[in-house]
Amino acid sequence: MFSRIRALIIKELLAILRDKKSRFVLIVPPLVQLFVFSFAATQEAKNQTLAILNLDHGKQALTLAQNFAAAATFSRVLHLTGAAEVPPVIEEQQAIAVLWIPEDFSRNIENGQLAEASFILDGRKTNTAGIVQGYAQRMMNDFQAGLAAGGRPEGARLVVRNWFNPNLDFRWYTVPSLVCILTTLISLLVTGLSVAREREMGTFDQLLVSPLHPLEILVGKAVPALIIAMAEGTFMVLAAVFLMRVPFNGSLPLLYASMAVFLLAIIGVGLFISSLSMTQQQAILGAFVFLVPAVILSGYASPIENMPPWLQTITLGNPLRYFMTIVRGIFLKDITAVLVWQQTWPMAVIAAITLSTATWLFKKRME
Repeated sequence: MFSRIRALIIKELLAILRDKKSRFVLIVPPLVQLFVFSFAATQEAKNQTLAILNLDHGKQALTLAQNFAAAATFSRVLHLTGAAEVPPVIEEQQAIAVLWIPEDFSRNIENGQLAEASFILDGRKTNTAGIVQGYAQRMMNDFQAGLAAGGRPEGARLVVRNWFNPNLDFRWYTVPSLVCILTTLISLLVTGLSVAREREMGTFDQLLVSPLHPLEILVGKAVPALIIAMAEGTFMVLAAVFLMRVPFNGSLPLLYASMAVFLLAIIGVGLFISSLSMTQQQAILGAFVFLVPAVILSGYASPIENMPPWLQTITLGNPLRYFMTIVRGIFLKDITAVLVWQQTWPMAVIAAITLSTATWLFKKRME
């Protein structure tokens, strides 16, 4: 059995790599898209969560905290009780920012001294963090104007700090996301076209009369796609690190382990599309029917928290959502294996479902 599967895998790899057009499609367009989209993509900020750590509880501190809590930008406010709660809130993406008001804030204002409050932002969401920072600075300016009108010229100042992306370089957010999207595109097209190409070329009937079992044919179609997609993912990661200068702070083995699980889920979708398609044109259309909603519902185009609750529930079945969280976390903050596993096991469940469904459909189409 293994020799037959190995022969089919080699055949699939040669069919793809010997074709000049296929090699061009696998290398040039993803690289061009990586550079173009890195500068072209934008986002907006709304329905964000703010965490407030008020260690003062004086009049001026309460006023500032209430002003931020009442802002339309923030639909949810978390009230923290100690400094130890700040890192988990940012690291686990429970809030886009933390307003930290120190113990001497109100006293400094009453004594005519400059009072400082810290505003800590999640720099992984670069564009959203930048917009929220602008809103926060405007609210602080309004607060400062109120203090000046009350005869306190020194007033208060907001000290901003961005975690994981200190300079809010938008490419640090965009490029890891594009690594996920473009890897998805390649794996989806390679698997989506595999069976459809056999049907168009007239070689699918030869597979049917061969000693290969339907499951062996499916494995022979899936493994080359996995190899090519992993190689493509490696190429994209290298381009992100060495060409786009995005820092890579995490574990490479964790990245590849999660990438393999993610690609199995996408390959299952691609084989399902390929089994339904009679021509390569149909397969390409089917791939993009899946790809566009998957990207939109991944949290790349707009934050998932901005979506209505019913749509947020649908995103739970999107493997790109989980893999994008993993890649951003590994690139920018070196997330632990526990956090990677929390995002990987849903992809494993999705992979089991998609591969099982593709296998069942493939057998039905061969009957």
